[in-house]
Amino acid sequence: MASEKSWFSRFFIGIWSILNFSRRLFFNLIFIFIAIAIIAAIFADDGKIAVPKESAFILNLSGNIVIEKEMIDPFDEILMETTDQQPSNPEVLLRDVVFAIDEAAGDARIKTMILSLGGLKNAGQDKLREIARAIERFKASGKPVYAIGDFYTQTQYYLASHADHLYLNPMGMVLIEGYGRYRMYFKSALEKLKAKAHIFKVGTFKSAIEPFIRDDMSDAAKEANKAWLSSLWQQYKADVASARRFDINNFDEDIQAFKEKFAKSNNDFAQFALDNQWVDALKTREAIRVEMVNLVGGNDTKIGFNHVSYEEYLKSVKSPFNLNKQSQNIGIVVAKGTIFGGNQKPGTIGGDSTARLLRKARLDDSINAVVLHVDSPGGSAFASEVIRQEIELLKEANKPVVAMMSSLAASGGYWISASADQIWASPSTITGSIGIFGMFLTYEDSLKYLGIQTDGIGTTDFVGLSPSRTLNPDIADVFQRSTERGYEKFISLVAKERDMTKERVDEIAQGRVWIGEKAKEIGLVDELGTLDEAITSAAQLANIENYGIEYVEPTLSGKELFWKEFFDNAGKFIVKHMGIKLPQSTLFTEFNKVSKELETFTKFNDPYGTYAYCLMCEL
Repeated sequence: MASEKSWFSRFFIGIWSILNFSRRLFFNLIFIFIAIAIIAAIFADDGKIAVPKESAFILNLSGNIVIEKEMIDPFDEILMETTDQQPSNPEVLLRDVVFAIDEAAGDARIKTMILSLGGLKNAGQDKLREIARAIERFKASGKPVYAIGDFYTQTQYYLASHADHLYLNPMGMVLIEGYGRYRMYFKSALEKLKAKAHIFKVGTFKSAIEPFIRDDMSDAAKEANKAWLSSLWQQYKADVASARRFDINNFDEDIQAFKEKFAKSNNDFAQFALDNQWVDALKTREAIRVEMVNLVGGNDTKIGFNHVSYEEYLKSVKSPFNLNKQSQNIGIVVAKGTIFGGNQKPGTIGGDSTARLLRKARLDDSINAVVLHVDSPGGSAFASEVIRQEIELLKEANKPVVAMMSSLAASGGYWISASADQIWASPSTITGSIGIFGMFLTYEDSLKYLGIQTDGIGTTDFVGLSPSRTLNPDIADVFQRSTERGYEKFISLVAKERDMTKERVDEIAQGRVWIGEKAKEIGLVDELGTLDEAITSAAQLANIENYGIEYVEPTLSGKELFWKEFFDNAGKFIVKHMGIKLPQSTLFTEFNKVSKELETFTKFNDPYGTYAYCLMCEL
């Protein structure tokens, strides 16, 4: 018997040894494969980009202009890049665009710049203005700028208007609509579903929850939205009219007046654009190609003339290392997206993760001051306060903080900015919306209609709070009081930091949205300007003259750095040569769009259920 047990023991030990050896062999082979792939990616010749001596720099932007990119799964990103598929919502980093244009202005190999903006989607006016300034600097170098397009949206045309030569396809059009804010309202739908919306809010103009309690926009919301939308539209018209050197009234706002002018242009959109000085000439793609060949020389590429695209040029001139870091630096912490609690990926603001970046800047002896670059409609009130407390600690450490508001710094976005030593904004920044709300739905009647009942017993009145049960009116009263207390904290904070009375803050708060230029008039903002000016101001507050600029980013572990390098280099090489293809699915794409629409509310995770969020602020 003992001999039999010994035999069984030796048998299983042998099996385990074989399996263990196979396992180690497998992972060692994987490691060797990855190492070879990394080396191949680093030394691959097809990764090198050559810029022709005389070429056109094509600014072919594709996606939304942002101050920080959302984190995409790296393997998904590789698959999209290597199979020529585009993400559903691509993004372009503002500072990269400005950097590339400025580099091209001083690059002897670049003879002209072409604005090919057909892929450009959305961008706040402040971001467009920054790129337009870079275009003007390029023109000042003595090099011409051409804008070419089959169709110009309002966003695309803002940049195109700064070109020396603005061309439109004879079959094309320029679409300038103005600004508006329309959305769906669900009150009747919720009633049909027998769902009950429980709303807790403070602020006459706090309209984020209106879609759940109304079937239309309230008069108060219309009044507030009309004010800031009109200001934004006026700024757009002024900027474009100045760039095109025509009268600010050369915009079509009345449909009847437009129809009369349109008829005179033989009901042709392209001719209408030419007649009204929107474009300089109507030219076919071939006519433009011939003009570019005469300017920079022809070649046998698909485009037909010497050129370098935006992405290619950026890769050729941008160093992967921070060469600006010095012994004294201004740290930039980007706060972009909706504010949630906990740790969040770049492109979203996390109470813990963004606070950690501010703490990293505070503990870094080489950083003398911080610029908080905000582009956010707000979100969790609790997470906003966690971030703001870190700003207080920076100030206690004698490191000045300047808040620079980008396109949007409303509600919670204003909360995290309030304690900065200075608040800067663009004239077109959407800010304010100082108010608080809470909301949740219960479905007891919906379930009852289906024959589903909820019942039980608890030891206190607080047990059993659930979407499946009727909300106790006294519990609802507690939530409303908590919301009112949250609003009191918000306006008290603003009153203290902006040196106002609470009564004055309450007058301009109530959830009302303000445009940057008006926000400065009423005291919510100190200065109007650009990020560069905000950085200069931070340096002055810190009493330093020679300094570098450092974007404060999360610290990666050795393991994370390895995989980042793998996905940035070897992963692309592997997938490209393995010929992996992404599946196409229209249904999946549409489902993803719906999911994105619902994502914000489903991810809200404030422990008190109270939010400083401006839904109507996002154009």
